[in-house]
Amino acid sequence: MNQENELNRNPLIDGALKLYVVLAYLFVFAPILASFVFSFNSDRFPSIPLGHFSTEWYRAVAADPLVWDGLRNTLLIGGVVGVVSTALGFGAAYTDYRYRFFGKQVYLALALLPPTIPVVIMGLAMLAYLSRIDLSGNALSVIIAHVVICAPFAMAVIRLRLSQMDPSLEPAAWNLGASEWATMRHVIIPFARPAILGALFITMAVSFDEFAIAWFVSGLNETLPVKVLGFLQGQVSPRINAIGTFVFVTSMTLVILAQLLLSGRGTATGKE
Repeated sequence: MNQENELNRNPLIDGALKLYVVLAYLFVFAPILASFVFSFNSDRFPSIPLGHFSTEWYRAVAADPLVWDGLRNTLLIGGVVGVVSTALGFGAAYTDYRYRFFGKQVYLALALLPPTIPVVIMGLAMLAYLSRIDLSGNALSVIIAHVVICAPFAMAVIRLRLSQMDPSLEPAAWNLGASEWATMRHVIIPFARPAILGALFITMAVSFDEFAIAWFVSGLNETLPVKVLGFLQGQVSPRINAIGTFVFVTSMTLVILAQLLLSGRGTATGKE
């Protein structure tokens, strides 16, 4: 045991692990950092040495009506998907927390299944299904497809929070005369609020970034990532770096907000 403690406190091993983590993050974020740098480069093509600092490509993006159409679609779809996915995820998570029933493991497996399906297969399946019911090719079809993908994320986040709740709180509220709805409003939802808000931001970020399924079902109502794919299919434009930087910053902001909310769960649990 003492040898293990000495090994865990070994500064060489500790330094090597920290270096490994730093190198792993550099490997993951290097392309994004390069895109960010080239988005402010005056040269049309990403090359070294860099040209002078310029916001020309951001101005070009801001003046492109196609980009604004994609941004409006993305924000509208992301907001609706976040709210609907969080509501469905909360219902699914509370069902898992509150009830015991036959086939519960199958229910959980099916509820958490969509994100594990390859996006191309999911996109084709959603296209075939939505076309059959005359919903393909509009914003509603993208919302439906993204809710299918995003709701399991919300369920997983809220389910984890509810698992930390004292199971005697609900019966105690009932014994004091509270109805089931009053208990939900004054006990369950306040306890799960950090996870609910975190799930909202995470599902919005997932919807904001997703392009493969949206490409299959959006038709003319393209989201911003689908617009970027269209730019790539036409010609390599430096505007892609500017749009990519904006999408990355927006997505990371949503994820960081979710993480800040979820990181306070331990403190909240201790106080409650």
